[in-house]
Amino acid sequence: MAIKLSLEALEVLDAIDRTGTFAEAADLLHKVPSTLTYLVQKIESDLSVELFDRSGRRAKLTPAGRVVVEEGRQLLKAARQLEEKAQGIHQGWESELRICLDEILPFGSLWPLVREFYTLETITRLRFSTEVLGGVWDALITRRADLAVGAVGEPPHAANIAVQPIGTMRHVFVVAAGHPLAAMPEPLDSGTIARYRGVVISDTSRELRPQSVATHDGQPVIIVPTLAAKLGALCEGIAVGMLPERVAERAIGEGRLVAKRVTGVREHTQCYLAWREDKCGHALDWWVEQLDKGDLIKRLFDYADRGLGATCN
Repeated sequence: MAIKLSLEALEVLDAIDRTGTFAEAADLLHKVPSTLTYLVQKIESDLSVELFDRSGRRAKLTPAGRVVVEEGRQLLKAARQLEEKAQGIHQGWESELRICLDEILPFGSLWPLVREFYTLETITRLRFSTEVLGGVWDALITRRADLAVGAVGEPPHAANIAVQPIGTMRHVFVVAAGHPLAAMPEPLDSGTIARYRGVVISDTSRELRPQSVATHDGQPVIIVPTLAAKLGALCEGIAVGMLPERVAERAIGEGRLVAKRVTGVREHTQCYLAWREDKCGHALDWWVEQLDKGDLIKRLFDYADRGLGATCN
């Protein structure tokens, strides 16, 4: 079935409704009134409906005409957006940029950059996601993300992936103030820690092999989905485990958590910024330029400290 309404027809109906007369609408559209009269009569004939009540001096829409005009405006808006998107892509801007952060990073620290990006008035839609441990690399490799922020562990060997170090993250072993380990002499060894339940965030990898986490042989473990849940389990004394020092420091300062020295645990983790080189575009270039800093991890946590930060509730 052929479509009887064109975008030109919808523009004419919109102009007539906004101006109130065929003559004023014609002037607005730089057309002669007879052209608009003919077009409206043709639309009414094609649809077998009356769009305007012509009993008065001004053009007044019928109920059917009101539906056509109001819903037609949505189609006109979508068409304009489509034109802008096509022009933007032709000029080198991506229709969408997918940015993945490690769950452990303070997401709110990116809002100033998001605000600055929007001042560019591009057609690029931003889509953010979070993953855990190897899940960040996995999102990049499987094309669920174009840019990865805070990926940890050894970068995978894959084509078209660029990698830059953006700082290290120091981890501390913490327990609730009332936990039995809080009163034990330091450093704690693996055998002692293994007697108490640990808590880890589940690696979200789908295709890559999940990364190992800091647990001890024979230790019972509770697996949680988010950093907030891990922080809560630690503060409640339900489990013990490692946290980024910058995440734990407030709870430690409040006396909710106690940091303990341990043996045989790696305290520092290298973090990376990584992106797909085959996903070229101005938006990706802009974000890489903003984030490719050797001390980015410190900057993100410094900004979070000036805001709300992580808390134990």
